[in-house]
Amino acid sequence: MPPITSLQNPRVREAVRLRDRRHREKQGRILIDGARELRRAIAAGVKLVETFVCEPLCQGDDARHVLASLPECGGESFEVSPAVFEKLAFGQRTEGVLGVAETPRPTLESLMISSPMPLIAVLEGVEKPGNVGAVLRSADAAGVSAVLVADPKTDLYNPNAIRASLGTIFTTPVRAAGGDETLAWLRRRKMQIVAARVDGSVPYTEADYRVPTAIVLGSEATGLTPLWTGDDIRAVRLPMLGRADSLNISVTAAVLFYEALRQRTGSR
Repeated sequence: MPPITSLQNPRVREAVRLRDRRHREKQGRILIDGARELRRAIAAGVKLVETFVCEPLCQGDDARHVLASLPECGGESFEVSPAVFEKLAFGQRTEGVLGVAETPRPTLESLMISSPMPLIAVLEGVEKPGNVGAVLRSADAAGVSAVLVADPKTDLYNPNAIRASLGTIFTTPVRAAGGDETLAWLRRRKMQIVAARVDGSVPYTEADYRVPTAIVLGSEATGLTPLWTGDDIRAVRLPMLGRADSLNISVTAAVLFYEALRQRTGSR
């Protein structure tokens, strides 16, 4: 087929609409923008519906790897002009490949944890997709077993979440569920539950993460709801020595993940 050069092409317009949550939910599709993100989605078995390619822009290794993989991925592939790709791409990203995929819909009950000493991250009520993605990126780096998003205020596969995660949203087990369902799932598996709170009674370094553990974090605006209190839930705090009364959730997550990793590996 000849390259798509019209900004009004129906396929292009439908893909652009996927930046909006309503259209993602209506179409049951997501937009994967970025060569590295698309490569990781393909490796994870995400089902591509269509791909838009601007070969002159495909200069990086990830983009070239995606191009080589497309014949085996299924779906349709369309060559587009640089102007059309600029309309499709997010911000200033012009890596030459962009995919539309079916929305992954894994359930919490389908989550299988193989580690005998899992570390689970739980995010409650997080509104900003960039924060979800940033936590996933840290979770991937620190070897977290899974990320559970309880009562999310954003859809998991918002393009900002995909981008901020660098595609690890496709390689780290991630599930969205209600708060009650999430807490019940953790309790059935006899996980130690550690909740990060500004008023936590225990400094975060004094908690013992060398057992199966779930680290629970809330939004910066409201923190955790009363759901995450109880005799079997331990509240920990990070020191706050300045005027700010909270840290970004992704920063808090990274600190706690690496403290758990430090304890588990015996490093100093």
